[in-house]
Amino acid sequence: MPALQARHYQLVSLVILLSLLIGCAGSGETGGSPSTGTSSGGGEAPRSSAPKRITVAIRGDPKALSAKLNSAAGAGGIPGVAEMEELINAGFANEDTPGALHVQLAEAIPTVENGLWKVNPDGTMETTWKIRPGVKWHDGTPFTSADVAFTARVEQDAELPIFRNVAYSLISSVETPDDSTVTVRWRQTFTDADRMFTNSRSMPMPRHLLEKTYQDDKESFLNLAYWREGFVGTGPFRLREFTPGSRALLEANPDYVLGRPKIDTIEVRFIPDPNTIAANILSGEVDLTLGGRLSLEWGAQVRNQWQTGRMVATAATSAVAFYPQFINPNPAIQTNVEFRRALLHAIDRQQIVDELSEGLAPVAHTTVGPNHADWTAVEPSVVKYDYNPRRAEELFAGLGLTRGPDGTLRDAGGQRISIETRSTANDDSQVKSMFIVADFWQRVGVASEQVLVPSQRTQDREYRATRPAFEIVRQPGGPKELERIYGKNTPLPENNFTGVNRSRYQSAELDGLVDRYRSTIPLNDRVEILKQISRFVSDQLVVIPLFWDPTPTMVSNRLKNVTSPGDTWDAQGWDVGS
Repeated sequence: MPALQARHYQLVSLVILLSLLIGCAGSGETGGSPSTGTSSGGGEAPRSSAPKRITVAIRGDPKALSAKLNSAAGAGGIPGVAEMEELINAGFANEDTPGALHVQLAEAIPTVENGLWKVNPDGTMETTWKIRPGVKWHDGTPFTSADVAFTARVEQDAELPIFRNVAYSLISSVETPDDSTVTVRWRQTFTDADRMFTNSRSMPMPRHLLEKTYQDDKESFLNLAYWREGFVGTGPFRLREFTPGSRALLEANPDYVLGRPKIDTIEVRFIPDPNTIAANILSGEVDLTLGGRLSLEWGAQVRNQWQTGRMVATAATSAVAFYPQFINPNPAIQTNVEFRRALLHAIDRQQIVDELSEGLAPVAHTTVGPNHADWTAVEPSVVKYDYNPRRAEELFAGLGLTRGPDGTLRDAGGQRISIETRSTANDDSQVKSMFIVADFWQRVGVASEQVLVPSQRTQDREYRATRPAFEIVRQPGGPKELERIYGKNTPLPENNFTGVNRSRYQSAELDGLVDRYRSTIPLNDRVEILKQISRFVSDQLVVIPLFWDPTPTMVSNRLKNVTSPGDTWDAQGWDVGS
């Protein structure tokens, strides 16, 4: 039964958590830290004017401090790296979880109203940014428009596909009339043009540190120490130490253009296991979690025992969903939309939500979620599939599938229908959902083999892309999700399996809708296109959505001014109190 599956995982997690807490209680301040990293104490004697210091936990051990390198161009990455990168680097603006832009290195975000965004009669555009006076890289080198132009060159380089963002194919030129001005000329209209050179589209790169290798030895570019222990950014904090498998130490940047942060030091601990994170929180070793991949079930357990902190369930902007395989799948029948519809009718998604999130996570129906600004307008266009096992069996019968002696469906040739489903092991919501769904599918005759992707293969793009059937993953929804259903982002041998189109679904009709959405400026017209996209995706089940998963962020009561838990755009204003 699904409920028994979930309770089994809860019991295992509780036993591990209790054993870790017992170990913490016996360690004392002079003993070993329960963290997998180095203790935050540093051996300093207490003093009234001690520097302000906090400890953050992310769930994993990053291989790079660049979110793009960390995610390996669609293979999946370590949660929390994007937030950590935003602490040590900055763009023209920072996009928060709900999608609002907060200006950083630029004086203003381009808009039609302020004259920095111009749409020409022939459909071309230009957007202009002015860099704030006094912006510096952490090594003291001035940040100039030349750095932005260099970043665009790297992003447009077909030989470095990990960096490429589809938006850069729409740029005709990047002009730098002076050190503080950047003008981007566009071949066509593009609705996200104001998000260029931000955490949403591409973080600026230091030309003075990277250009020589880029020009002389491009093969070594991605392996430079710069991306790890040598990272230099422009953000509110600068990197002081990076110890793989343990931690990173960040110190306040006195030259940050928006003002020196109030906190002096942030220790970021790399802790893959959620139970170890819980032990660190409850023992007072960790003040804040970043990056997600932690379930509401886990967060509620910690919250109920944490007297000096709170859980904040951030908006459900990411969906847990099954991504089919549309290129050389096994079994081939999964490319039949009626088969996928039957699979979805067989899943009681509300029961999954009730078991894993206390009913707080809404069921997902398409790539646009209930927290999206346009959901009210889009919802009537969405095709929804209720829990209806009988309908699932009718659809299977219509495809000529019949049950064999063991109760498992077989095709006309007697071939047993068995589906492999994969999930990375570092997301308990995904893993539990995978096993629960397998139980539902077994009830209607579909066998399923569950595979946990080993940590050493999470960055293996070919392995992840060429799976035989489904992978369950958590992905952001709304317009960001359009990148993940766009044919040109399909991971293939010819692009070294880079790209975020996990299902590898390719449709000229869908791509045309996405192109129109990107190039349509009037909001009402754009919403109409989004409605068409949502209907197409839900009707054809390009993905099989399960639920929108709120992310629990754990915040110590000693932390002040964390106005948007889970985001780091306001980190310079964070503070600590008694």
